[in-house]
Amino acid sequence: MQVTQANHLPGRFITIEGIEGVGKSTNVNFVAEYFRASGATVISTREPGGTEIAERIRELILMTPSDGLSDLGELLLMFAARAEHLAGLIRPALARGDTVVCDRFTDATFAYQGGGRGLNLEVISALRDIVQGALRPDLTLLLDAPTEVSVERIVGREWLDRFEQERADFFGRVRQAYLTIAAQEPERVRIIDASKPLQEVQLQISNALRHKFEKTL
Repeated sequence: MQVTQANHLPGRFITIEGIEGVGKSTNVNFVAEYFRASGATVISTREPGGTEIAERIRELILMTPSDGLSDLGELLLMFAARAEHLAGLIRPALARGDTVVCDRFTDATFAYQGGGRGLNLEVISALRDIVQGALRPDLTLLLDAPTEVSVERIVGREWLDRFEQERADFFGRVRQAYLTIAAQEPERVRIIDASKPLQEVQLQISNALRHKFEKTL
């Protein structure tokens, strides 16, 4: 996978990644409040989604059963939503100097559609470069937990989306793909042990944020 660390926009771009049930939504809010406490203007968002059109694409993807959408169609819809998200929200916010905290970004595509579905990583890389150019997150927090922890945490949910319905072996492949990305890009991706109690998880996150941004906070 090609690695390009280039933002060239005045804002900060932080992404939160991980398999299902690792606490991404809770910790997106924690990271956002961390930066707000220092006086930053923070935009919290998610993928797929973030703009009206991207949210409509999100609904289409998540509510379509596995036999109703091909893997390639899923991949292309993810990047269509991302193109709208970047144009309508992320790039304008970063250009203003805002801090953007995003629940998933392109690492999720490499992990879920690449690792989980087995789609060609070179195709995903090409789509990434077309849609986002050189833009990469300044920091990615990978909330990592064993697959069995993830499965336990989502079992009681009233409704499971297209991905949550997958089996443990799918999540195992996704997790391994995430860990591979982290090994390839250690300066950008910080692994957080999400199997720990929330207070300990958030201490790890705070330390990672201080280490990365201590000169700008």
